[in-house]
Amino acid sequence: MIKEFKDFIAKGNVMDMAVGIIIGAAFTAIVGSLVADLINPIISLFLGGVDFSGLYVLLGDGEFASIADAEEAGAAVFAYGRFIMAIINFLIIAFVVFMLVRTVNNMKKKEEAAPEPEAPKGPSELDILMEIRDSLKK
Repeated sequence: MIKEFKDFIAKGNVMDMAVGIIIGAAFTAIVGSLVADLINPIISLFLGGVDFSGLYVLLGDGEFASIADAEEAGAAVFAYGRFIMAIINFLIIAFVVFMLVRTVNNMKKKEEAAPEPEAPKGPSELDILMEIRDSLKK
């Protein structure tokens, strides 16, 4: 059973998947920063300074200045702004992955469509046989 497990781990697909997961985790951090630090401020500028991540509805009694204060006090909150941000993150990640896959597929199509170089043209088999025949006649 241990040998089987080692064989499974050593397969290329498993290693490729592991690398993909690690790269994906790093990519998620980059996209999270892109959304939080670049896209969110631009959207907020057009919407009059609204920060999506701070939008929430209090599901209990009390008043709090921010979602962090409400959560710190243990109040139940409906944090729909975070959900909006998660949707924006997903759409950006999905678009970037789409562009990467599209680029790779286009590169593969170009490789497949590229004609193979023609073999150097030389004498045909018939020409060689005729040459041998002529040399034997002499």
